[in-house]
Amino acid sequence: MSRIIYYVASSLDGFIADENGGVAWLDDFSGQSDFGYAEFVAGVDALLMGRRTYEQVRGFGEWPYAGKAVRVWTRRPLEDAPELVSAVAGPAGQVARGLAVEGFRRVWLVGGAELAEALRREGLIDEWIVSVIPRSLGAGVPLFGGVETGLAVSEVRSFPGPLLQLHMTSTR
Repeated sequence: MSRIIYYVASSLDGFIADENGGVAWLDDFSGQSDFGYAEFVAGVDALLMGRRTYEQVRGFGEWPYAGKAVRVWTRRPLEDAPELVSAVAGPAGQVARGLAVEGFRRVWLVGGAELAEALRREGLIDEWIVSVIPRSLGAGVPLFGGVETGLAVSEVRSFPGPLLQLHMTSTR
């Protein structure tokens, strides 16, 4: 089975996006450091994301994941997808198991919330790397849904900015 790692930023009050699904609130923190991003991305074989996350990333301009295999969880075909990007459909657990069949060992679960929640409910997220941003959004897309999740903290990193990054493993 592939090791699925949910690498995500969260506001201090536990939201990964604002009420409209936007992440512009993260812009205030970009450029201060890469917060371990380059090291993390170099260590993954593939990326998995939902359709809304894919569309949001496409809207940012140049495709930031060139050279990495990307699977987009969607029921619709992808128009003009970048190289190495393909659509995958079906139950989230089946999609996750399919990544292992393709030979991917370490997979970055980019988001979004619906896909992450589906994988979390099935106990398929192995690692959580949550960068806690010192900002309260008050409302938005929550990091966690309504299912209890056991996590064990394996590392806490501090970055200039300030930013805390929690590395956790699922205790299932």
